[in-house]
Amino acid sequence: MTTPLPNKPVRGSNSGIAIMAVFDLLGRKWNMRVMWELNTKALSFRELQAQCDGMSPSVLNARIKQLTEAKLVCRSQEGYKLTELGCSLMDTLNPLRNWAVEWEKKLRK
Repeated sequence: MTTPLPNKPVRGSNSGIAIMAVFDLLGRKWNMRVMWELNTKALSFRELQAQCDGMSPSVLNARIKQLTEAKLVCRSQEGYKLTELGCSLMDTLNPLRNWAVEWEKKLRK
């Protein structure tokens, strides 16, 4: 499975526009969960696997490879962690989290 990156065709867009690439990347199963779990601290492979409800090692390895190729995750002495770019993405998504809470409230009414 190829990693969605800007300037390459991705699901939903042949133009390779960057916003479509990031939506494709984050929309792939488990990628957003891995980012979420690494948002607060570095985790070893086993710790990350446990935090992700025991996803299979092969799937986790594939997701880590994708996110590493996209320069959102890297390996450090402490384990896997978000890169500066990955942290920036998570900070950018925080307002969307707030919007989603409001959306959920509106749908309940």
